[in-house]
Amino acid sequence: MKKFLAMVLALTMMLTMFASCAMAEQVSLRVWVGDNADVEWINQVIENFKAAYPEKVYTIEVGVQGEGDCSKVVLADPTAAADVFTFADDQFNSLYNADALQQVMIDPEAVAANNVPTSVEAVTGIDGNLYAYPATADNGYFMFYNKEYFSKEDVLTLDAMLAKAAEAGKYVGFPMSNAWYFYSWFKGAGLDMHVTEDGVTNACNWNATDTPITGVQVVEALLAITANPGFKEADSDPFVAGVKDGSIIAGVSGTWNANVAAEVWGENYAATKLPTFTVNGEQVQMASFAGFKMVGVNAYSENVGDAMDFAAFMTNEQSQALRFELRSQGPSNINAAASEAVQSNPAIAALAAQAGFADVQRVGQAYWESAAALGKIIVNGNPDNIPLQELLDNCVAGITAVGLQ
Repeated sequence: MKKFLAMVLALTMMLTMFASCAMAEQVSLRVWVGDNADVEWINQVIENFKAAYPEKVYTIEVGVQGEGDCSKVVLADPTAAADVFTFADDQFNSLYNADALQQVMIDPEAVAANNVPTSVEAVTGIDGNLYAYPATADNGYFMFYNKEYFSKEDVLTLDAMLAKAAEAGKYVGFPMSNAWYFYSWFKGAGLDMHVTEDGVTNACNWNATDTPITGVQVVEALLAITANPGFKEADSDPFVAGVKDGSIIAGVSGTWNANVAAEVWGENYAATKLPTFTVNGEQVQMASFAGFKMVGVNAYSENVGDAMDFAAFMTNEQSQALRFELRSQGPSNINAAASEAVQSNPAIAALAAQAGFADVQRVGQAYWESAAALGKIIVNGNPDNIPLQELLDNCVAGITAVGLQ
């Protein structure tokens, strides 16, 4: 009899559990991460999320969609895109202007308070509301250097770095014809370039003649830098190649090349903010674009509330700390970024040092080709001897051109 009662009790418990599961709301979500290397991290985040929301039964499908062109894929058919997706900050404008991003509705004040100000600015729409969640604050650039050749004092100025490199028969690398980095020089000298309120066209005064430092003076400084025997044009791939073959002993790049520099230089591996450079006889601090990864909620999601819950969880302090642990990607969350583990990372610490001289990237499409063209002319020494003011006037005309999106 006791055995029969026990079987009845067990069956009753199983039926109760089944009924409970059947009654629980079933929710399906799709999430895109930017790289196959993110899959281990996002799977752990998903398990943590499910444990935090036991009242619902979540089925979450993970896909990989490169952050560099995520906006193109989303905007091609928002209804077919993931409910939650990561994207690079330079795509915020296009997604925001197309109304593809759901406004942050879950405690936006806390999101703003918990993340570094520039990352919050990067996800803020014209109306002052947040339209994505900051996820990382490490998509910027800074100076890597080999301590065998440079002291901490040397890396304060580009003049000293170029002199030391030339003396050693080596190079300091910089991607002069890459418009993302080229911005550093003019902004550092006090000149400006930014997208206007229409979110498409740019305003630019790089050709100014009445500013404390003129555009021509900046170009003269850059021609002197590129002519220095210690300078080498080096975007990401040439930088890596130069580090490996020993010809490049310092260079401007980002966290994606930190492992290579650390492996090759070993105990001599170091990183710091960008240096100052000489313009018209004075030292000015190089500026930069501050880069972020963001997590957006698809405004066309059929489960937008649950998608918002997941996006918020995916970018909270715990998840960002886990992302750094597994991927070495720098948190935008203030508490996560303040951890000893993060602060002891040379590349992340260098980004933090550069943060005060970095601007959120708000750029219309016409900027990229025109700025890169000027950089290429400069790195080649202005071979056609075009008057410098004319070079700048042509560049600014291209940057501010209307109709390019």
